[in-house]
Amino acid sequence: MSDMQNDLRELYQEVIFDHNRRPRNFQPMETPTHSAEGFNPLCGDHFIVYLRVDEDKVVEASFTGQGCAISTASASLMTEAVKGKGLDEVEALFRDIHAMLTDAHPEHRDFGKLEVLSGVREFPARVKCATLAWHTLHNALEQSGEVAKTE
Repeated sequence: MSDMQNDLRELYQEVIFDHNRRPRNFQPMETPTHSAEGFNPLCGDHFIVYLRVDEDKVVEASFTGQGCAISTASASLMTEAVKGKGLDEVEALFRDIHAMLTDAHPEHRDFGKLEVLSGVREFPARVKCATLAWHTLHNALEQSGEVAKTE
């Protein structure tokens, strides 16, 4: 592995640790328009994602719950990424993030800060940790009423 790859991996790990230690938007929302619960029974990760949608745009996003460092960081990064985006754009981002984490040869696009999650693909057992919040977001947008599960 080159020095640049090592530096990049260290940077990604630091961002994950930072979002785990100090998750952004980690609070219940008093009047969400959309919400959903996500639970991974095998590891115990459990989140609720809250959204306030106005005129087909996510104007506020937050989450509560508990999980491992990767799932907490993913939820934190996700809430930052979806604020201000239109519903179609959020759904496309959900699909693209899922593909980035699960496809052997995903299409490359600029994910910005979310790129830090790409390293999880190297650890297949942890992909479910990284995608739980995203599946929960999807269920909230769909207003399915179902608990999102990654198992």
